[in-house]
Amino acid sequence: MIIQLRKVTRTFPVRNDRVTALADVNLEIEAGKLICLCGPSGSGKSTLLFTMGGMLRPDSGTVRVLDRDLYALSKSERAAFRASQLGFIFQDFHLVPYLTVRENVLLPLGHLKKSAQSNQQDCDQLLARLGLSHRLDHKPRQLSAGERQRTAIARATLLKPPILLADEPTGNLDEDSAEEVYRLLTEYREQGGTVLVVTHTRSAWTYADQVIQIVEGQLQVNPSVHRTGTSPLRHSTEG
Repeated sequence: MIIQLRKVTRTFPVRNDRVTALADVNLEIEAGKLICLCGPSGSGKSTLLFTMGGMLRPDSGTVRVLDRDLYALSKSERAAFRASQLGFIFQDFHLVPYLTVRENVLLPLGHLKKSAQSNQQDCDQLLARLGLSHRLDHKPRQLSAGERQRTAIARATLLKPPILLADEPTGNLDEDSAEEVYRLLTEYREQGGTVLVVTHTRSAWTYADQVIQIVEGQLQVNPSVHRTGTSPLRHSTEG
């Protein structure tokens, strides 16, 4: 198992009380799968993703990722682990507005000893595969929403991390762009990566190997989801 959670609880202060986002969660994620984490707003799905990504320490319990006890690591060790082993994709893209597409994609690689020329070649090849060769020197404001998200995907996948964590990656996209994002995430899984996607919509389920529904911090796991060759964003019905 590439990710293991044992009795993980996370609460947040609200006025004079505490709200439970994750309640004694036990979960195992198998390598090489595309997992959808689904649930209504406030259900705890983003909290679960950020906890697995080393960005949100649980109140109690253990989180093991790639056989490392994530929160037993020091802050600097955990940051280095995230940089090398995890890729993050966000709904709001998180691109630096004054950097070009190429510069945004290369930004996380500044700590590597690899030559700048080699980094740029890898970057340009990846952006070409994502249909962004004509946008290398454009700033985020000059891109469509779909192009911004493809840039964010390039940034997250340039190092080929074994795990991708995506928080509502299609929330700001139109139907066609959203479908393209899920196609790219599916390709990454087919190449051996593990992909976890937080989503509020059932239309993404068709792409998933497993759906984990979260309700009030509790998990309901559907271990098998049938994928079809049809376009789920066009043909599925919201339940």
